[in-house]
Amino acid sequence: MSAQTRHTRPRRAALTLAAILIALSAAGSEVRAAEKPPAAAAAPAAAKVDLNTASLADLQTLPGVGPSLAQRILDYRKQNGGFKTIEELMNVKGIGEKSFEKIRPLVTVAPAR
Repeated sequence: MSAQTRHTRPRRAALTLAAILIALSAAGSEVRAAEKPPAAAAAPAAAKVDLNTASLADLQTLPGVGPSLAQRILDYRKQNGGFKTIEELMNVKGIGEKSFEKIRPLVTVAPAR
């Protein structure tokens, strides 16, 4: 056996073993994914919170919104005649870009009647 063969056999075996492990891992992931129902089918989508009609309790259902922040949202709404866009939520003290991005899909502003 040459010196080159002695060095490549362990390397080739390690690569083969790695390939087998990757294939088994991928197959296991596919089986687990097939067993789970889609998230959308598991639970119906919740109604969005309208920033212009929401109560203190409604606002507190939003992630990161406690009683104090909910009250500041209500105060902003009262002082400014309501929200024209959901982006105005970032004008409320305590709601920055990161907080807003978490809340954005959960809120709406109904058109004025």
